[in-house]
Amino acid sequence: MNGMTETRSTPLADVLSVTTPNLLSARQMDGLTDLLNWMTGDELEAWQLPRAADECAPALIAQHPVLNGLAPPPGCSKPALRVWLASAERQHGTHLEVARLSGWVHQDPVQEFRDRVELANLPTTSPKKG
Repeated sequence: MNGMTETRSTPLADVLSVTTPNLLSARQMDGLTDLLNWMTGDELEAWQLPRAADECAPALIAQHPVLNGLAPPPGCSKPALRVWLASAERQHGTHLEVARLSGWVHQDPVQEFRDRVELANLPTTSPKKG
């Protein structure tokens, strides 16, 4: 690859599905999963997506600083989200070149699931009543 970083043209809506709390991809979870799989070089299970998104969002913003703060207003209705997305696409383009994430740590999906279940089942401490 003669020193060049490999990139892939990705719909802005898919990228915004990682960098905002909104699922904006036209392909819904498939678009989000495809982008996170591409960036991590992994075949992620559903329960691995939040960790991947947490790691990929800052990398996407570093690659495209325009994404920093680019998000629809909280509580937008679906029609308002579509209007906001169309405006963002007119302003920034419908696709962005996205590079892979460096430093992604692959975890065995089954073990990661078990770890998540164990964490969720840890006893919580509550203040003693006295």
